[in-house]
Amino acid sequence: MNNELPSHSSAIEEKLERHRSHPSAWTRPLLLPIPGVRTRRLRILVPNAGPFNPLHAARFRRRRGPLLVGLACVAVFFTVILMSKSFGGSDWSEQYSSTGEPPTLVFRREDLQRIWKWEVASGHYPSHDPIPLQIGMTETVVNPALPPRPPSIKPSRYRSPGAVDVVTETLGSGANRVYLDIQSQPPNVAYPPRPVPGSVADMDEIMKHCHFSQGKYVRDCLEVLRIGGGLDNGERMRRDNLDDWKYIYLEQPNNSTATIVIPPRQPSAQRPAVAKKKGEVDPDEGLVKKRGAEWEPQVVLSSPLRHRPASTLPQPCDPENPRVYHMFWTGPFTDKPYLALMSFLYTQNTGIHLRDWPSDAKVCRPQFWMWINPGPAAAVPNPSAVRDMFTMLKNSPWAAPFLHPRFKDVIQFKLWNTTEQLDGIPEIKDEWRALQESLFNSGGHIISVKKKNVTATSSGAAANATSSTDEDDLESRLGSKSSSSYDRLSVILSDMARFVLCHRFGGIYLDADTILLRDWEELWGWKGAFAYRWSRLEKYNTAVLRMNKNSALGTFLFRTALKNGLDFHPMTVSRYAADAHLEGLLLRLPDAMFDSAWLNTENFQRDRPPQPYFTEFGDFFDTPVQNSAAPQALGFHGFFRGAYSYHFHNFWWKPFDPARNFPDLGPRFKDGEDQAKAALRRAALAEKAAAAASLRGKTATDDVVSPLQDLPVSVGDKRDLDWSTVLKRTFEAYIRGERPNMYGEWLAW
Repeated sequence: MNNELPSHSSAIEEKLERHRSHPSAWTRPLLLPIPGVRTRRLRILVPNAGPFNPLHAARFRRRRGPLLVGLACVAVFFTVILMSKSFGGSDWSEQYSSTGEPPTLVFRREDLQRIWKWEVASGHYPSHDPIPLQIGMTETVVNPALPPRPPSIKPSRYRSPGAVDVVTETLGSGANRVYLDIQSQPPNVAYPPRPVPGSVADMDEIMKHCHFSQGKYVRDCLEVLRIGGGLDNGERMRRDNLDDWKYIYLEQPNNSTATIVIPPRQPSAQRPAVAKKKGEVDPDEGLVKKRGAEWEPQVVLSSPLRHRPASTLPQPCDPENPRVYHMFWTGPFTDKPYLALMSFLYTQNTGIHLRDWPSDAKVCRPQFWMWINPGPAAAVPNPSAVRDMFTMLKNSPWAAPFLHPRFKDVIQFKLWNTTEQLDGIPEIKDEWRALQESLFNSGGHIISVKKKNVTATSSGAAANATSSTDEDDLESRLGSKSSSSYDRLSVILSDMARFVLCHRFGGIYLDADTILLRDWEELWGWKGAFAYRWSRLEKYNTAVLRMNKNSALGTFLFRTALKNGLDFHPMTVSRYAADAHLEGLLLRLPDAMFDSAWLNTENFQRDRPPQPYFTEFGDFFDTPVQNSAAPQALGFHGFFRGAYSYHFHNFWWKPFDPARNFPDLGPRFKDGEDQAKAALRRAALAEKAAAAASLRGKTATDDVVSPLQDLPVSVGDKRDLDWSTVLKRTFEAYIRGERPNMYGEWLAW
């Protein structure tokens, strides 16, 4: 039989022969055929047992000691492995998953197939990426979110004889796609155009230009996002054909009803067994179940949703895909959620620049739901929750401006109640209380709290109060006042809250340390679930999380989390998806889209960084001197242009604008400004009294200081303003009516 290796294999064989003939070679390569792959061979090294050579004997005598020690270590290693396997029984192979960590899987392959089918049929998988082989799909799945195209059929030479054909491609049956060339038209090139209503981002195209694992740079990714989104208004320097950079499209429904022809499956000698019997195939072979857990009962899912292009909807908003941003906040309202809301008003198509929202508007107006947990994360609820929350908001200079009637249709404050929210999740409502003493679980690290502090009162209200007088106690912390007094419980609670909110209500969750940088219209048009990449690691960061309401993916995540201690840390969620081969249903988008500085802060891609160049996240608040000309010279326009948002990674205790650490929104909001200035003066007074007392050996109350009105609110601007200051003042100038938003829309009061 002729060798089926390609023609260049003769050169390889010649090199191998020279290696084998070398007198000092201890090993020699051996080429083995790979089953099912006729054109490749597997190369392994084996001991060189050729003719006796005196050189070998001499070298062996010199190295006999280290060699014997090495062989002994190998023998001990394999002995331990064999003994542990013998004592461990059949569970030995199930202690670790393919990720090298203890497995989390509790769903059978049949249920994983159902989850994939439900999500694809609902239009939540508008991607050409294949379904993982491990899912073992054996029937064609019709995909209404992809345009029709002929299915590819694997040539017979790549199919093992008698093997079951596994289907990995979905069959498109949806609308055609028209990719858009988005540009400002002369002479109106001062501002970029708003995205086309109903447009969709092609995540396959974005991944092609932005995937870190494929060597793509954040700088280049942002340029593609910028040009493809029309954000290079009047400044397009590229003269080449940029059709390959188009990633935004409209769905164009087919006028004629096409018949989807599902190709016949190839005949196969074997079929998956219904039940495992002697000599039959285990339907869950290859899946690694969580040790000590039982398989979940057959998953029960609702009927799949009907995917409809935006142009076919009777109204601009799709009720199955509400455009709601969620954010979770614990404790007093500060400048951090304030700036997140300001960036929402500055970038999103809220229509607040119009006195009245048109009844015939073609745009789906987004909303921002700010979920408030007024007390510590582990505090006891009380009956006056809602009233207390709005009293707190009205008295907060940072929150009160958003209670203005102009914003009532786009910004809503809602009360968070852990008990009510968990009871609203059908998948866990009857079982989560068994875990309430270990409810604060982060990556397997459980923070135990007193049982009375995690159980709701019978009133069902959700305001929080605490009887603890120690503000530094972990259970009674209200926000993070410094890096040393981090409110860890609230962070852990927010890890769970984001999945609860998205599963119950749909929408996109944002961490409170997020600033929006552009309109998200085309992200809303993409109906799949997503988070983004954890810097260089192929893990999730859920600082941005999109999930569909009551989805099959959500059912999987909550049932899996329940069997794993309700752990929703991003690293643990990454294991849930990887163990079940569902990562395609929770797309891991490039961090360049939402966290453009992250790779640079970890010493990656510093040879070609994006603009601005941050070597640490603190550079946003304290811009290095050598780069400090950029914020004022470039402004908002030069801050990671093309990215959808920026994540500044905590720094809750650092003010955005130290010189004007108050809401600077003009005369309409002067009461709040005065209130904030008074609070700053009181803080300065207390600090001055404490400093004087420490020098004189007295208590702070023994010293007499200047009246409040005589204390300065600030020390004046720095010579070079930091990025955080420039962004805050940009957003505030829009609300004051002194400049338009990023799309050239003026707010007229």
